[in-house]
Formats: sequence, structure tokens, C-alpha cells
Amino acid sequence: MEGLHELFAWVAVIANALAGLWCLGAHWLPVLRVPAVWWCVAGAEIAVGIQVVLGVLLLTAQGRSVDEFHIFYGFLTIVAMVILYSYRFSIRAWQYLLYGFGSLFIMGLGIRAMTLA
Repeated sequence: MEGLHELFAWVAVIANALAGLWCLGAHWLPVLRVPAVWWCVAGAEIAVGIQVVLGVLLLTAQGRSVDEFHIFYGFLTIVAMVILYSYRFSIRAWQYLLYGFGSLFIMGLGIRAMTLA
């Protein structure tokens, strides 16, 4: 399960990087504003959710110990996704920037968590 957790860390980081770049591009290029952009964002967020669940299973089922900041960054990633979701309607005109920078921020949190593993 540890290998799957490591693999999914890369999946979550790359998916959020792609979603973030696509959303930023869609802010400036209306041709990129297609429904698939939101499927990409949803897939990236689901990948993070799976990653967190795998991490929790590793901690509880296998009793592994890990750096406290690794856990903190995993928790912070979930908080960031909730904040993004909560602001999606209040700043509708800026939603592509919100999810663009938000997804890149989540990507950065994932990279930071990987360095502490």
C-alpha cells in the first residue's frame, strides 16, 4: 500500500498542475472554457481525496509513523479544496483564476508533503 500512496502522490500533483494551468489559460482564452475543464478539476480533487485516504489507511492499519508536518500538509490540502469549493459561486467572474491558482497551490502542498515523507 505504501507504493500505491507514493504513486498516487504523483498522480495528485500532476493532475492539479494540469487543472491549474488549464483554468489559468481558460481565464484568458475563452476557447478553453469547456465543460471538460471542470471534469479535470474534479478528477484532480478526487485524486487528492484518494491520496489522503491511502495515507490515513497507512497510518491506522499499518501503524507507520511519519513526520507531523507531512500529516499537516495532507490535512491542509483538504482544507484548501473545501475553501475553493465554498468560494466558487461568490466570485463567479473569477472562478477560473480561483481554481487555477487554487489547484497550483494544492499541487505545491502535495510537493511539500512529498518532501517530508
